[in-house]
Amino acid sequence: MSAALFTPLVICLLAGLPVALAMAIAALTGLILVTPLPPLVVVQRFFTAMDSFPLMAIPFFMLGGLLMERGGISRRLIDFVYLLLGKLSGGLAMVTIWTSCFFGALTGSSVATVAAVGGLMIPAMIKEGYEEGFAVTTAATSGFLGPIIPPSIIFVTFGVATNVSIGALFLAGVLPGILLAFCMSSYAYYVGRKNGYRIKDDQKITAKQLFHATQEASYALLMPVIILGGIYGGFVTPTEAACVALLYALFLGLFIYKEVTWKELPGIFKRAAVSSALVMFIVACAASFGYLMAREKIPMQIASSIVAVTSDPIIFLLIVNGLLLVLGTFMETNAGIMLTAPILMPIALALKIDPILFGAMFCINLCIGMITPPLGVNLFVAAGVHGCPMSTIINRHLMCYFLVSIIALLMITFIPAISLTLPNMLR
Repeated sequence: MSAALFTPLVICLLAGLPVALAMAIAALTGLILVTPLPPLVVVQRFFTAMDSFPLMAIPFFMLGGLLMERGGISRRLIDFVYLLLGKLSGGLAMVTIWTSCFFGALTGSSVATVAAVGGLMIPAMIKEGYEEGFAVTTAATSGFLGPIIPPSIIFVTFGVATNVSIGALFLAGVLPGILLAFCMSSYAYYVGRKNGYRIKDDQKITAKQLFHATQEASYALLMPVIILGGIYGGFVTPTEAACVALLYALFLGLFIYKEVTWKELPGIFKRAAVSSALVMFIVACAASFGYLMAREKIPMQIASSIVAVTSDPIIFLLIVNGLLLVLGTFMETNAGIMLTAPILMPIALALKIDPILFGAMFCINLCIGMITPPLGVNLFVAAGVHGCPMSTIINRHLMCYFLVSIIALLMITFIPAISLTLPNMLR
């Protein structure tokens, strides 16, 4: 059965088919060749997988994120962070990183973060004399902070795939996301100090300017507080919190910032529907593939093979990190989660690894794949936003940001307190 499932999967991936479609074809092929079950089972598994209350959070978070993206949030966040960091060495690069961190907490989307923040900050950095490659690469790499800071679509996907608390995963992403932002900012400061990237403006920031920028950004910064406070206060589930986030984003865009019009709403709804459908299709196809693997006990065989190699949790986590780093270079994040998380989570539990820690490490690892070629979706988005070739982005700065991210990932993996401090406070 393993050959009947994985051979078509590998062939489809090598042929360039989307991962979701490759999994569906592999499941259908395995079903026909090996089992007596009718092909209709694949379609039934599609429906069963999507008939999930927690998964309803995905379209609501996506729609809320698009409303935030269109509603002028990125500009207000940039103004706020600029007043705090803009005049330091490499200040504009750090503004890009921390604005991406905050903006990601609103949209949960890496692509939206790169497009919204990079579109404003890349020209600003180049205007101040920053090297073009460094400016574009900073915007691309800081974008993957978006899905780590809650609310996060990939944490919803992981929670559904492994039956781990989505609310706890949200909290587990906060401190790792801040750690990654600090590590990336340290490199940006080093490059800025080395190359003299500093705004030549001696005008002091007044208390009035800081108050105004804080007031403008405060509505946006309240969203993560509302979401996490609602979930852990027992007022709403993660799915209901997504609805609250959507209504809050709609209210801000229409009535507070007034940068979203009623005429634009149908187009925004359409974009959210398309994006949500892509994620749900991945979940559906992965469910049919996972059903056949579970039926033939393939996950148990893989688990036994890994345990036969090592029963040391540290070695296991190193193996998983290496596997996911490779997987992230050619597979979309949600697809990677649905394909591998149900296999690896039982092993982690058997080795007494905390599922919340494992989930945070797992998702962050795959997020790093957003800046690694050949897939590297953030790299393509940044190149498209700035209108430059990929050769401009694939440079030494990309390698340095990648290495800094790996250092942070290892800290997250082997210092459990980074991920578990906030969830443990509310357990």
